Amino acid sequence: MQVLNFPSSPKSLNAKLVAQYLLLGDWLVILASLVCVWYLFHELWSNEHATSVQIRLGNKIYASYSLNQQREVHVHGQLGEAVISISQGKARFAKSPCTSQYCVHQGWLTRAGQVAICLPNQISLELLGEAKTYDTLNY
Repeated sequence: MQVLNFPSSPKSLNAKLVAQYLLLGDWLVILASLVCVWYLFHELWSNEHATSVQIRLGNKIYASYSLNQQREVHVHGQLGEAVISISQGKARFAKSPCTSQYCVHQGWLTRAGQVAICLPNQISLELLGEAKTYDTLNY
């Protein structure tokens, strides 16, 4: 059995020295891990473009609109009127009566599965695509 003597100082530990002590099995585990991470990233985090927006008021669906048409939707929530802009395949909160304005600062939503929520006004919008993407909201 061979004893490996690594330098005690981290400053003298370099990439060539580490690579020298890695065996074939170590490299195979590293390669398999990288392939798994790459595959899972592409399978679970899709960049599918959205085709429609679904607006919810409270716990009910208020309306669904195609993202292909330019329009402004006025929704009367618990605090007042919110304006949702739809343009060129994206949607956003343009105005909201809430004080924090987090929903407005969320900006344009473009990919399927993205959500913007105005909790004080109880209005939310979700972009929908061809297939339902996995996220923690539908878990």
